[in-house]
Amino acid sequence: MILRRPVMDIEGWSPNNPLKKESWRTVLTLAYQSLGVVYGDLSTSPLYVYKSTFAEDIQHSESNEEIYGVLSFVFWTLTLIPLIKYVFIVLRADDNGEGGTFALYSLLCRHARVSTLPNGQLADQELYEYHNKDGNESCNNRDPGLRLKSTLEKHRFLQRILLILALIGTCMVIGDGVLTPAISVFSAVSGLELVVSKHHHEYIEVPIACIILVFLFYLQHYGTHRIGFLFAPVVIAWLFCISSIGVYNIFHWNPQVYQALSPYYMYKFLKKTQRGGWMSLGGILLCITGSEAMFADLGHFSQLSIKIAFSFVVYPALILAYMGQAAYLSKHHIIESDYRIGFYESVPERIRWPVLAIAILAAVVGSQAIITGTFSIIKQCSALGCFPRVKVIHTSSKICGQIYIPEINWTLMMLCLAVTVGFRDTKHISNASGLAVITVMLVTTCLMSLVIVLCWKRSIIFAICFIFFFGSIEALYFSASLIKFREGAWVPVVLSFVFLAIMYIWHYGTLKKYEFEFQNKVSINWLLSLGQNLGIVRVKGIGLIHTELVSGIPSIFSHFVTNLPAFHQVLVLFCIKYVPVPHVRPEERFLVGRIGPKEYRVYRCIARYGYRDMVLDDVEFEKDLVCSIAEFMRSEDPELNNGTLDNLENEEKMTVIGTASTHYKGITKWDDDKEQSSEVTCTGDVTEVGSPDVGPRKRVRFVVPESPKIDRSVRLELNELMEAREAGMAFILGHCYVRTKTGSGLIKRLVINLGYDFLQRNCRAPTYASSFPRASTLEVGMIYHV
Repeated sequence: MILRRPVMDIEGWSPNNPLKKESWRTVLTLAYQSLGVVYGDLSTSPLYVYKSTFAEDIQHSESNEEIYGVLSFVFWTLTLIPLIKYVFIVLRADDNGEGGTFALYSLLCRHARVSTLPNGQLADQELYEYHNKDGNESCNNRDPGLRLKSTLEKHRFLQRILLILALIGTCMVIGDGVLTPAISVFSAVSGLELVVSKHHHEYIEVPIACIILVFLFYLQHYGTHRIGFLFAPVVIAWLFCISSIGVYNIFHWNPQVYQALSPYYMYKFLKKTQRGGWMSLGGILLCITGSEAMFADLGHFSQLSIKIAFSFVVYPALILAYMGQAAYLSKHHIIESDYRIGFYESVPERIRWPVLAIAILAAVVGSQAIITGTFSIIKQCSALGCFPRVKVIHTSSKICGQIYIPEINWTLMMLCLAVTVGFRDTKHISNASGLAVITVMLVTTCLMSLVIVLCWKRSIIFAICFIFFFGSIEALYFSASLIKFREGAWVPVVLSFVFLAIMYIWHYGTLKKYEFEFQNKVSINWLLSLGQNLGIVRVKGIGLIHTELVSGIPSIFSHFVTNLPAFHQVLVLFCIKYVPVPHVRPEERFLVGRIGPKEYRVYRCIARYGYRDMVLDDVEFEKDLVCSIAEFMRSEDPELNNGTLDNLENEEKMTVIGTASTHYKGITKWDDDKEQSSEVTCTGDVTEVGSPDVGPRKRVRFVVPESPKIDRSVRLELNELMEAREAGMAFILGHCYVRTKTGSGLIKRLVINLGYDFLQRNCRAPTYASSFPRASTLEVGMIYHV
């Protein structure tokens, strides 16, 4: 590919001065909001950790060894996993501000060719965010990950394993999005058993929990920004409440409880309880429920704000809360039900009602973290072709990572209500939630070990130490959770299997469809054989043909021309492509090239978006598209299109063109309400787009810079583009029906003819399709036999 990049003078940015740092006021504001969105789940874990741990597996005694052992496990688990692993290591592996399991996968796709979609281009590697945090990307023989990178790129099987691993982590996050709201709200409501008679408690607990859950999911459409400001005071009040109660219990009941922080008590705990203690680790694991949200919700906030909130507010409050509960339990060896009650029993009786109210509010907040994380990770999967298209609503004009997905929100709500009504107790829900949480953490550990070698260029020994240390801890908890498969842990497995099947079927069908288009693309010789008039009648206007291909002429074009031998005077093969980066800068948005000789007026335009970018509306889209083509005409080197066959066969001459707002020294579109200037303009009358019959008359003009001087042939081409735009723009969208070839295997027929076809018929239309005016849109159907 020949890539040409015009020199652009963009204010406020240069390769050496990438982005302005956030002010401390902004950081502290985001840290405050993160308390209400990210840490609600983690901060409500004291409600059910001791209750789940002492449910059945441990037979308590008059000594404090079991209690001290559980506290020691809780302390070191909180310290090693959320604090050391996530805050100090994993958060540094953000994908230009975006976090989550799939962000790690996209990061790996940038550093090694492991993406299964074959639509990558060398031009994409020139994107600013490819090098924003990666430093020098050049590899040398001393690179420790060079052999690993080569191995991954050569073996297709390993690439599929890596994709499946990322999808498993994603599916478990979705499963956690179902289970975490259920256990948080149900645990908070279960405190009613201390203030309401048992007879009444059995009838009101489940309905109240369901009502709260419905209210929680209803709030999601207001957006993270508003919810963060609304929920943050609740979490702050809750953290202050549990830490104050913890300090009171420590000094009132057992000031010596700090001795349990020694890791020696973990050894004594396992030695005494043996198999029962090992099984109880599934309950202890719940103390870190919500830790993954710190990474998954990174796109909603910032790395520094999340670190500050956890290190200075959440972590100390949780340690004090767990120590206080242990201090109380160490002096109350009465009956087993005390251990079942857990948190509320350690609350002084005179303040139980206010604490119960705050706990219910905090449980609602706690569920917010994983819900927003689920929205983010599904948006990433959908953008990179691993999840059916869904409607994504951006709830903030300032932070584009804050989104809301209606279909996912209501699906999570229905599943969450089903789990709550079906189990009716925290024991089974906690078993299910624990397995989902620890599976996501194991996947993150595995992907992080690859990031350390391939992205950070660190020693393989360091990566092995990372995966061995944290992986062994998480594997211990995973085994304890998996042993309770029949007692509720089957739920995340079933949910993950369903979502994994949906994701893999969609990805497989998308891959096969692209491979068919690539293998059946029309050569440029076919275009040349049609002659200058392309063998058809050229009508006025711009014909915009959507295609998934980044090179070659799509078969849908030849299919259309064969059946309707008339087309527009300007043809644009247009492709919207998502690249594995969070954002594509406006000045790098478009890749524009020419197909065939200059007089054919056929162009290729590739609009590149990151998985966090929002596709422009129809007005901005049309403006940027036309201006990008006009800027390409002005900046094109005449020697690269001299009409010889050798040059025509190599159509991959793409130029990086920014959006209209970035053309400070190039062509821009003139608005009628602007004042007159001394610059040269091309004008003409036009009927407003979308209103071919009626509508106000206005002018379409390009502002052309006086220097450097523009060649006469370029001016003629610009005039023709302007006239075509005045005549209107038609959008030709291909509607492809994918079917298997004759003789295909049974599994392939089921996946393509049933699974993928069903998903394609029932998913949302592409985002860009909704941006096109319906009156100017034409769909062309075609069957792909894969």
